[in-house]
Amino acid sequence: MKNNTNKFSETKEFLITSKAVNNIDECFQIFNTSEKGLSSIEAERRLDVYGKNEIVHQKAPKAIWQLLMAYKNPFIFVLGVLAIISFFMDFWLPYRQGEPTELAGVIIIVVMITISGLLRFWQEYRTNKAAESLNSLVKTTATVRRRTDSNAGSLIYEINVEELVPGDIVQLSAGDLVPADIRLFTSRDLFVSEAALTGEAMPVEKYDIPGDYEDELDSDDSSPRHDLLRLNHICLMGTNVTSGTASGMVFSTGSDTYFGSLARSIVGKRPETSFDKGVNSVSWLLIRFMMVMVPVVFLVNGLIKGNWMDSVLFALAVAVGLTPEMLPMIVSANLAKGAVNMSKRKVIVKRLNAIQNLGAMDILCTDKTGTLTQDEIVLDRYINLSGDDDERILQWAWLNSFHQSGVKNLMDRAVVKFTEDRDDFEAIKYHAKVDELPFDFERRRLSVIVSDASDNHILICKGAVEELLDIATHIRLKDEFIPMDDQVRMHILDKATAFNKAGYRVLLVGIREIPEVFTETHYTLEVEQQLIIEGFLTFLDPPKPSTAPAIKALMDNGIQVKVLTGDNAEITRKICREVGIDDAKWLVGSDIERMNTQELSEAVEKYSIFAKLSPIQKNTVLKSLQQNGHTVGFLGDGINDAPALRDADVGISVDSGTDIAKESADIILLEKDLMVLDEGILIGRQTFGNIIKYLNMTASSNFGNVFSVIVASAFIPFLPMLAIHLLLQNLIYDFSQLALPWDRMDRDFLKKPRKWDSKNIGRFMVWIGPTSSLFDITTFAMLWYIIGANSVEHQALFQSGWFVEGLLSQTLVVHLLRTQKIPFIQSTATLPVLLLTGLVMCLGLYIPFSPLGNYVGLVPLPWSYFPWLVAILLSYFVVVQLFKRIYIRRFGQWF
Repeated sequence: MKNNTNKFSETKEFLITSKAVNNIDECFQIFNTSEKGLSSIEAERRLDVYGKNEIVHQKAPKAIWQLLMAYKNPFIFVLGVLAIISFFMDFWLPYRQGEPTELAGVIIIVVMITISGLLRFWQEYRTNKAAESLNSLVKTTATVRRRTDSNAGSLIYEINVEELVPGDIVQLSAGDLVPADIRLFTSRDLFVSEAALTGEAMPVEKYDIPGDYEDELDSDDSSPRHDLLRLNHICLMGTNVTSGTASGMVFSTGSDTYFGSLARSIVGKRPETSFDKGVNSVSWLLIRFMMVMVPVVFLVNGLIKGNWMDSVLFALAVAVGLTPEMLPMIVSANLAKGAVNMSKRKVIVKRLNAIQNLGAMDILCTDKTGTLTQDEIVLDRYINLSGDDDERILQWAWLNSFHQSGVKNLMDRAVVKFTEDRDDFEAIKYHAKVDELPFDFERRRLSVIVSDASDNHILICKGAVEELLDIATHIRLKDEFIPMDDQVRMHILDKATAFNKAGYRVLLVGIREIPEVFTETHYTLEVEQQLIIEGFLTFLDPPKPSTAPAIKALMDNGIQVKVLTGDNAEITRKICREVGIDDAKWLVGSDIERMNTQELSEAVEKYSIFAKLSPIQKNTVLKSLQQNGHTVGFLGDGINDAPALRDADVGISVDSGTDIAKESADIILLEKDLMVLDEGILIGRQTFGNIIKYLNMTASSNFGNVFSVIVASAFIPFLPMLAIHLLLQNLIYDFSQLALPWDRMDRDFLKKPRKWDSKNIGRFMVWIGPTSSLFDITTFAMLWYIIGANSVEHQALFQSGWFVEGLLSQTLVVHLLRTQKIPFIQSTATLPVLLLTGLVMCLGLYIPFSPLGNYVGLVPLPWSYFPWLVAILLSYFVVVQLFKRIYIRRFGQWF
């Protein structure tokens, strides 16, 4: 049994100590290690104590548990109770009394339950399997030093990262993922990308000497994990080395790492989303209707007919009739169809419920890097000190970037790529490299010495603005050399600041023509002086070409876009300005920290840009929006995005995102493009619309049927329809609704976010249900007075007549209620809906003449019945269309 002791208290002591010391020996002492590393025996012992260096992952439940959870639905529970009661009343009691037994009702209910649950289980099981494959972790290795048994030296090993333990000595080089939380003790030209943790696009400098961190670590703070991001001698798990080399000591592994603390926060029960809340509210609305109507039916039939046993059976059938028993199956079928449609558009759905949340989403929170932008630093301009683009500066920059021998950073690669993409750019052929003065963090510049065609040596320096100004004596301004003074220096600094505020990253370029008397083949730093400043290089991570149209499409579809990023405000504002997001007002993480709940609640509504955020602050903004009543989506792909992805109503990541981000997400984009997401949103709305169609149509029709039953029971001396008839009618009608996932929604419906609205569903039932009852009562009168089904001896004829009219009107009205437009003229259902509803209507006409009809107590209808049936159905069609127009005019919406 492993003892997963949390060493955080010791880690904190280590951090507090290490900020005050320059000698790594004191740090080694805390973890009982050395530069030589641990022995293999000690490493194995620590692996036993601390466990593997792996992150906690959310795993899909076992298949049997997924199957059981597929039946966790209030309507399934209601049907289960009704099936038990039906079995007791139809089979057990008659069997005990020696009377004929009946299981048809129980079988129908059980079939409904079984099909609904199995369909949902199968889809969820398939998506979980796909998600497991998508989130499978690639095995990676780390380079470690392990002390030899003789303790005389150490050997270098490649081991699986899972085997790293606190105290291990790790070697890092360009391209490596940082395998654990590490304290550096040697470094050379080390750049580390922390974009996955912070959202900051540019790599940060890391070195072995701690900086001045007064007041940054609060020794009384029990959870200073976030302070790790501010330490330049600490490399965190999940980041990656872009250039340079380093050695460091592991001080946290697995769940004790900064990365691991984020992973722990996403494991466990997920918060209730907009979909869950909506389904629950609608479910309990319909259950409350049933709890009111069923006792009324029972009492009316019992008091008037006097047969309380028949009244119990009929009330039971009415309860089943009022329950939208196919809702779980219809929801699952719609969501499954939506998932298939979305997969064709490069959107993979991990959790089916997220499809509706995507359609209901009215605010999208997104990170910046790689989502709005190309996730690639590019050279934007090469500007002289007059403010004009200057080819000479581009050529100097190319010579510097092309000839430097170290691992090229993002800006060097941007310069070289820029020239490769330009057909009119000619590299300076007559300049050969002589020597190089590599970049370091103190100088913050890099120089390359080249010789021209006349064998003159030229030093080309590129680097940070202030560092180049420190060694410059002149500037070039329109081919004139002007001496450097305080005024000129301030002018250059002001221009650089203006570029920074405009969202650019800036480097300065300077040259020095080395006098022949000083020319050498190997130069020292002493030659890096008397520079002539030529001009600026400006870089940016530009927006994708598709971003601006996608943002506009999202806004046109009623979705606000808010940017939540760890990057700085000015760069974020520039990108937002270019893609059409309001950049006039913004907040940074420190602003949010100072706000109380009410202030933050108001601020998240007003602002669209939130920069320099920590992962916790991203989550705070998101939850505040949810508390304001919004359905919030979050798009991110970094480790730092995991908590927000989990807590959002719909978490969206990309297949190239970090494993923890993909695990937290509900939806994964195969292409990191907002336009792909916009298409997915429209599919989500269509899927949700088809679910609402079923609910509104079924709830109103069932309510109308029950209302008709109460009226008929008050005046007719027999049951207007047997329990088995109601169950059979419901089953056949629900079968026709299986085509709804293939139906389309009106374009107007797709233009804005759609949410569950139990109030509108209840109103829809009360308005449209009694409308059908008017024509049911007309059918009763026709059967009683015209057809002659007006005695107990003719009750089968009466029941058959109402069975056919009820089923046909219920199915035909699908075409009226599925759209707020005029059916068949302004809006026609898809072919599957037309075919299936047509088939069901033909089946309804046939059943009274079939053996099945004879088995359940239905009889053939006289031909004189059918002209009246046609007249009633046509009248019903016209009246419902009229009521529909009144309803829309009064309440301003249909669904």
